[in-house]
Amino acid sequence: MSPENDQRKFHRIFYNSEAKLTYKDEQWTCELLDISLHGCLLRFQSPWQQKNIEALYTLKLQLSETTIIIMNLSVSHVIGNEAGFKCEHIDLDSISTLRRMVELNLGDSALLERDLIALCQ
Repeated sequence: MSPENDQRKFHRIFYNSEAKLTYKDEQWTCELLDISLHGCLLRFQSPWQQKNIEALYTLKLQLSETTIIIMNLSVSHVIGNEAGFKCEHIDLDSISTLRRMVELNLGDSALLERDLIALCQ
């Protein structure tokens, strides 16, 4: 999809890091490709077989020893080894950390405010 056709309301941060995705007693180690206030894109070692399309998964992204982002996600799309997820719930500490990451990466507080308004709609 070309950038001019991209209809996303949220700015994505390309943040390459290991993450953990869990569902009940299952856990997958995956690579975070990008993240936004709205969700994330993950890459798995092998094609990811979604067990339950309506399930809520939990993403844990360890940024440092003391800083972690935890999001409850639903599956948006799966293409091969990559899966897009929509954020369904995020705690206050995690959203504050993610907001700061977005703000630092965008370098423009007006763009961040636009993302926050879109999140509330």
